[in-house]
Amino acid sequence: MLRLARHLSSMIGARRLAVVLGMLASFAVVVSIATILIMMALGFIANRANELDEERTRQAAFGALSSLRSSMVTTVRDYAVWDDAVQAIYGQADMPWLVSNFGLATEGAPLFDTVFLIDENGRTILAYRNGAPLEADARSYGGTVFADLYDKVIKAGLEPGEELGAFLRTPNGPAVAAVSAVRPMSDAVKAPAHALRTLFIIRHLSPARIAKIADNFLISGLMLTEDEPAKGLAVPLTNPGGTVLGYLSWTPDVPGDKSYAQVRPLVLLALGGVIIFFVLLVLTGAAFVIRLKADENKARTQALTDRLSGLRNRTGLYLGLDELNARATLEERDVVLLYLDLDGFKDVNDFYGHAVGDRLIRGVSAGLARLVQPGTLLARIGGDEFAIAFVGAADGPQTERLIKSILDFFAEPFAIGERVAIVGASIGLAGSRKGAVGGEELLRRADVAMYRAKHAGRGRAMHYETLMDDDRDARREMEDALRAAVTRGEIDVVYQPIVKARGREIVGVEALARWHRGGSVPVPPDVFIPLAEATGVIDALGPLVLRRACEAARNWPEIGISINVSPAQFRNPYFPDQALAIIETAGIEPSRVTLEITEGYFIQNPGRAKLVMDRLKAGGVRIALDDFGADFSSVGYLIRFGFDRMKIDRSLTIAGELSVKGGAMLQATVALAASFDMPVTAEGVETGEQAAFLHLCGCDQLQGYFFGKPMSEKAIGDLLAPPEAVQAAAS
Repeated sequence: MLRLARHLSSMIGARRLAVVLGMLASFAVVVSIATILIMMALGFIANRANELDEERTRQAAFGALSSLRSSMVTTVRDYAVWDDAVQAIYGQADMPWLVSNFGLATEGAPLFDTVFLIDENGRTILAYRNGAPLEADARSYGGTVFADLYDKVIKAGLEPGEELGAFLRTPNGPAVAAVSAVRPMSDAVKAPAHALRTLFIIRHLSPARIAKIADNFLISGLMLTEDEPAKGLAVPLTNPGGTVLGYLSWTPDVPGDKSYAQVRPLVLLALGGVIIFFVLLVLTGAAFVIRLKADENKARTQALTDRLSGLRNRTGLYLGLDELNARATLEERDVVLLYLDLDGFKDVNDFYGHAVGDRLIRGVSAGLARLVQPGTLLARIGGDEFAIAFVGAADGPQTERLIKSILDFFAEPFAIGERVAIVGASIGLAGSRKGAVGGEELLRRADVAMYRAKHAGRGRAMHYETLMDDDRDARREMEDALRAAVTRGEIDVVYQPIVKARGREIVGVEALARWHRGGSVPVPPDVFIPLAEATGVIDALGPLVLRRACEAARNWPEIGISINVSPAQFRNPYFPDQALAIIETAGIEPSRVTLEITEGYFIQNPGRAKLVMDRLKAGGVRIALDDFGADFSSVGYLIRFGFDRMKIDRSLTIAGELSVKGGAMLQATVALAASFDMPVTAEGVETGEQAAFLHLCGCDQLQGYFFGKPMSEKAIGDLLAPPEAVQAAAS
């Protein structure tokens, strides 16, 4: 019985052991199968991730090529469909204009590095590459691809939208090019439909450009090769005829393999125990989800952030405004938006370069970030434009303090390395009552108010009013009318006599521009001259006035001629050569011509102003400092620039008559000019007493209504004619 009991017990134990072993074996088999399936699944996921990444990068590469070609077509349309270009290109080509606007645009290759301008006979008028003249013909340079594009463009004539782009091979390697006929944008100018001239621009696919494409489209290791690589991925670069010019190739990142390599050790460790396996699996999955979420948040943040300044971009601003509007609606409060535009930033870029301009933008961004309260929305929405938005009152103390802080911030010069930049800010304000105004409309209103602040004198803030929209439309209409008037030569030039203080004989005249809009409505010069400067019309208006004045001066060989020069003209590096050419064409001595410029421009741009002055004075032209005493007046600038004459402002003349201190100031000013051997002209003389006093103070020339108002060329001629000639004409 005992033996039987032991046998039964042994059998039961063995059976239990077999059950346990079977369960363990079954569990091991299940775990093994699960592990194999998991490993297979992970391998499949890795391969699929690799395939998706390869497809994404391939589509990105095709998209990059398409975007590059579209960008070139857009660029050639911007340069070729242009009224000013039509005027400069057809007929006798204006080569300085072409070099400035087309040739020098290739320097640094911001948009294109090579440009050809071809006349109606297929001859090359202008060829530039990397900012320097190019000894090449467009047809030989662009080959058959260019010839095909050229023929299609010529066949299309003046039809809108007929700009073509393509990839081609040049002597300098593969490139993307675009061709367009030069045609007008408006009806103000015309182009000969059967004698079209064409613009051919090229951007070569240099390693730097390929690297830029790689950055923009997130394709690592992208390169341009002549042959299809044996390994990696590639897309062909073909011309319109299907000829392969090269291959954009790259090595895929294989993110699936990398992820698989990271997860595989964890799976292998899971074979040591079910609990550890599942714990590691859960932890791995959780880590993957967290990482994916972090990548998504990072990508979203980058999409809403301006790379240069680190602030929000325009998209981020709109999203933030929507959030602020929603909050303002719930709290029944208002959203305030400040739109800032930097005054003088273009001069910093032009004079010091874009690198310094970028550093200035970063400095301004950091400064604004310190001025605003926590939670305030701060964005950079353009080259030199910023926006600040918050929940508050547009006319509240918080807003006023912020505006004052911003204006005080820009009142100080910016130190950028060894350079000092002086910029200001014009601010426009707009409000969204209880969040009722959408983000785009709110930004538009603030933009309108900002432009009103800029036109009102800059360095100030203005609130949006509905009337501003009407004023902006009226200003745009006036701009169009002024541009048309300058194009048609409808600007009049009048002349005001300048006399000797001793003897009162006429020694010169000052040429002044006058505009009668529509032929009858006079527009004051202090209205249309600033408008011309702000819109670029001054580049055509200034030479027009100078040309007419010099032509009129040929009839008065015994006197000089003075012409006001806008600071906008001085900023043009080709202005000295243009002015000297006009004077030479008119056939008068350059020494008879005096160009008058205000001191404000010399303060802002002393280095460039000195170069322009030296070039003009080397050509024999005299330079006068205009409106001295009207604003800031610096002895240092008198010493540095060596003006040929000083013209004291009317306000100083009046001050000298009204008070003893004013008279002393006037005498001191004239004495200061005398110490520099600089003759003085007094403006605004309206009475004989003023004339006598100014003569006693030492002014050698006088100008004002007392001696004659601005008058026509004929009237000046009658004044200068000898008495016997007048009597003979009357008889």
